[in-house]
Formats: sequence, structure tokens, C-alpha cells
Amino acid sequence: MLAATSWAARLRNGLARTRAALGGGLGALFGRAVVDEALFAELETALLQADCGVEATRVLLEGLRTRARKEQITQPPALKRALQEGLCALLAPLERPLDSGRAKPLVVMIAGVNGSGKTTSIGKLAKWFQGQGRSVLLAAGDTFRAAAREQLAAWGARNGVAVIAQNSGDAAAVVYDAAAAARARGIDVMIADTAGRLTTQLHLMEEIKKVKRVLAKALPGAPHEVLLVLDANTGQNALAQVKAFDEALGLTGLVLTKLDGTAKGGVVCAIARAHPVPLLFIGVGEGIDDLRPFSAAEFAEALLD
Repeated sequence: MLAATSWAARLRNGLARTRAALGGGLGALFGRAVVDEALFAELETALLQADCGVEATRVLLEGLRTRARKEQITQPPALKRALQEGLCALLAPLERPLDSGRAKPLVVMIAGVNGSGKTTSIGKLAKWFQGQGRSVLLAAGDTFRAAAREQLAAWGARNGVAVIAQNSGDAAAVVYDAAAAARARGIDVMIADTAGRLTTQLHLMEEIKKVKRVLAKALPGAPHEVLLVLDANTGQNALAQVKAFDEALGLTGLVLTKLDGTAKGGVVCAIARAHPVPLLFIGVGEGIDDLRPFSAAEFAEALLD
């Protein structure tokens, strides 16, 4: 219970800036005397400022207005509860548990732009899988940056897991060797890092497609998960990244990092409405345990609490 309470508090703190965007704290919006058109107008502005996006904001407010009329909601606290339920319904399609035992080895391929927190997230994911009782092997497929290999090796040492790496610049060769090692050693989960890239770097996007093809040749059915790591501070640009990487790789899930109080979390709503790739994990800090499975209900509650 203590751990759950601690996570709820960290999630709430992580969404502090989003709540601030919702009118300088919810007291300023839902502390009014009545529900009127001015309140709906302020809610619209606040949702847009929280990076929820135009379409998600429209859907949320249309649903809220309809419910307010139908249920004759006249008190702001009741409207707040209705908005929280609307948010939960909007985000529910993003919630999907990761089945770590459906293949052996389960191959998880990680993508993302430079600076998104990709390598750090891999280290935290390794710890999460270990918490599920799974053995883990890491593949240092970011061969463009020596620092990335060193960082991944440090996370491997911290978690007590092996890291397969090469000094060459061939990412495909690294992940192929790692897949063979994972199978030979009876490893449960293999996590493959890849070089960070912008969606406009077409030659690098082609290379990451090659990495995926090589994994499929190395192990039938692999990769079983293709996850995109997103920095919560990038705002609406995160949605553009989801669309581009999904088109290139066929994403199975997202990891949202750096939701630490300096970022707005409303972009999750925009993703849910415009391009609903499952959000498997969210990160709210630098600690090794600060990456947890996404819960729509927890997120909506923390956003409006």
C-alpha cells in the first residue's frame, strides 16, 4: 500500500504543470458558484493550454456539455467528476498490459528521437521485467554514439543483466547477435536499443526498418513489441513522432518519459484521440522504479485531483 500511495503521489506531482494549465489549479475553475458558459469556455482554454489538442478538447467538451444537460449538472464539483470520467473513457483505449511471457525470448525493440530518454527507459524496463520474474538481456543497437553503449552497459551492470555490444557501426549485426545469445542462454526478454533519430532523417529511418527485418529473421515473430519512447516535454510534437514512427515500424506501444512536473501531460489525450497507440508505461522521475504501467483511471484522477 505504501508503494502504491507513493506512486500515486509521484504521478500527481508529475502532472502538476498540466493541472496548472487547467486554470492555475482546479480550485480556480471548479470553485465557482454555478456551471455556466463561462466555465465551459475557460475549460476549453485550459485543456488546449495543457496540450490536449484541438480534437481531444472538442470531444471532451462535447461529451461534458451533453452529460451536463442530460443529468442537469449545475454544481462545478459534479462537473469535475464528469470531466474526470470523460478523461478516463478517452484514455481507456491506450491502456494495455504487456504480457511478458507470451514468447521466449520476448523481443522488445525500442525507438525514439535523441534525448527522449530512450536508453534510460530501457534500464528501467529491464528492472520492471525482472520484477515480473523474467531474465533480461540488452542489445546495444545504438551504434552511432559510444556514450549510448556506455550508458546501456551501466544500466546493465546496475540491473545485473548482460549487454551485447559491438564497436562496429552495424546495428543490425548487434541485434542479430543479441537475439542468438538470448535464445542460446534461455533468456526470457531481450530489449534492443536503436539509435535516436528524427523522423526527417530518412536514411536513418530506413536503417531502423532494417533492424526490425533482421530481428524477424533471427527469431520468428520478433520483434514482439516495438515501443516508441516519447519525452513529455515535446508537447504536440510527440503526436507527430507517434504518427511517423508508427508508419515506419508499426508501433505496438509507447513509453512516456520525463513526466516530472516540468512537462504537460495533456498530449496523452491528443494521442488517444488522433493516433491511439497503446501507452504501456509512463515515467515520472529519474529513479529506477519511476517507470510504471499506464492506468487511464490513475492518470485521469491525478490530472484533476
